[in-house]
Amino acid sequence: VIATDIFDKEQGTMRKNRWAKAFSDEYKTTDRKDQHRRATIVIEHLIQASDVAHTMQHWHVYTKWNERLFQEMFESYLTGRSEKDPSAGWYQGELGFFDNYIIPLAKKLKNCGVFGVASDEYLNYAVENRREWADKGEEIVARMINKYGPNEGQFEDEMQQKLEI
Repeated sequence: VIATDIFDKEQGTMRKNRWAKAFSDEYKTTDRKDQHRRATIVIEHLIQASDVAHTMQHWHVYTKWNERLFQEMFESYLTGRSEKDPSAGWYQGELGFFDNYIIPLAKKLKNCGVFGVASDEYLNYAVENRREWADKGEEIVARMINKYGPNEGQFEDEMQQKLEI
């Protein structure tokens, strides 16, 4: 069974170990068993990438899907279906997500050599989106809180008042 649960530490550790074994010099042979091992682990990583593909695409695609996830999680919190307020750590969480998961995943996809120049694009978008999130993410989170929070529209009203002054 191949799963996309990125929060399962045991699965993540096993996936990392399989990658290290499949792409170590010891197993870079033409032996059929080693080739199957590499193919399987590449497929596992493709499935992982498909789950977070928006992070490796254009900024507008990333922010669109990031906002939709935020909205879903924030509304769950506000309606009592979730105990954790996602807005509390959303900005920093995205930075950590890029640094510890997305960019390393994009590098693995590049290093496996399956995607040719397309893998450069995935990695470049991931790095650029991380940089842009670092610059704009706090403001984006504030807008999303305002947009989906109990006092919807307050941020826009305050910004309009500032523009009128």
